[in-house]
Amino acid sequence: MPSIVITSGLFGDMFGRSDMRDLFSDHAYIQRCLDVEAALARSQARLGMIPEEAAREITRVADVSRVDWPRLADRTQVVGYPILPLVEQIADWADDGLGQYCHWGATTQDIMDTADVLQIRDGLTLVESDLDQIATALADLSERHAETVMAGRTHLQHALPVTFGYKAAGWLSAIDRHRTRLDQLRTRVLTGQFAGAVGTLASLGADGLKVQHVLMEELGLATPDMTWHTIRDSFVEATGFLALVAGSIGKIGYDIMLMMQTEVGEVFEPFAPGRGSSSTMPQKRNPIASELMLAAAKIVREQHSAMLDAMVQDHERATGQWHVEWQALPHAFIAASGGLRAARETLGALDVRPKAMRANLDRTGGLIVAEAVMMGLAPELGRQRAHDVVQECCRETLAGNGTFLEALCAHAEIAAIMDREQLGRLIDPANYVGAAPEMTRAYLRARRDAQ
Repeated sequence: MPSIVITSGLFGDMFGRSDMRDLFSDHAYIQRCLDVEAALARSQARLGMIPEEAAREITRVADVSRVDWPRLADRTQVVGYPILPLVEQIADWADDGLGQYCHWGATTQDIMDTADVLQIRDGLTLVESDLDQIATALADLSERHAETVMAGRTHLQHALPVTFGYKAAGWLSAIDRHRTRLDQLRTRVLTGQFAGAVGTLASLGADGLKVQHVLMEELGLATPDMTWHTIRDSFVEATGFLALVAGSIGKIGYDIMLMMQTEVGEVFEPFAPGRGSSSTMPQKRNPIASELMLAAAKIVREQHSAMLDAMVQDHERATGQWHVEWQALPHAFIAASGGLRAARETLGALDVRPKAMRANLDRTGGLIVAEAVMMGLAPELGRQRAHDVVQECCRETLAGNGTFLEALCAHAEIAAIMDREQLGRLIDPANYVGAAPEMTRAYLRARRDAQ
């Protein structure tokens, strides 16, 4: 059993989606290398550079089911890269010696980079699907809870009231920006590589750029403006995007964990028998999915850091930095997919507890809206004096000398301005959520109008 969690038989489905792992498997990668070799042969046949029958034969045999894996592994260990050993096998599979036309004018990195781009394209499709589902779930939570009042917290302390819909809409706004980023990202990242030994296409002479263009047409990729063998910003942008997505997912998971604390109990992950159980404490309901969301943020960030480091490459072919990508790029996609799946499943059926939110608001007896009282008194007392008298009442309340409302009513300066009923309205948190519901609904309307 592998000791790496993303491919582990025990932990793999917690730290990554199975379809994303399959996408970045050896079989999937080698199939994409074969797809590139076959597309190259077809492109060159279209331009009359190799025989049509050679392109047909190479395309016919370019199937990963034919691969002799022990031979490929042994030869890769010797050569250092899998492409020459793969081309050797293609030559054996093809009839009538037509396999000799495979890999015409290409270099190893052309095939491997373009295979990576094909994997990235499919990987981003999976990420997009998750983001769309997460956005739908968050939009629903925002709509349903636009006026569900809860404590807003700064530095982990009660600050002012907000609504849960407002909080969910904040999460949603980040997810929506990631969806926009994804559309923009594709125009830069989904660009193939075909340039030959040092990127000049010298081995194909005047036909090199024609082959490059037709090959990219075959594969449905953009034609590169310049060779990018050692110019890796596009791949790093892809992992940067994943790190941003995972970071936003981690923030949501962190918030949910904090709201799931026993003393808070405002939301819970969807219930399933045994989910989040303790081996010794039957009462436990641990935030398992949220923990995975947070872990994914940290793991993907580290893979992106490695990709940034690997950007600094020498001359026209890297001496080791490229190899870092072989580990970091798949790992980033797989780990991000685990966090996304956990978020999708959690947010799609999140257990929201409005009564607990209200109870937590009321625990301080109105202190959370001391600012509202201050602002209500300020027109008569002046802001600074209003601040000082309300602070005196807060201290009395925190010292255990009655409720906040009682302290306010007992203060002579305050009592001269407002009666108990007016003060009661001021210290009701539901009356001090500001523009939170309006902001939430306006954002949701703007989203709908843009769709």
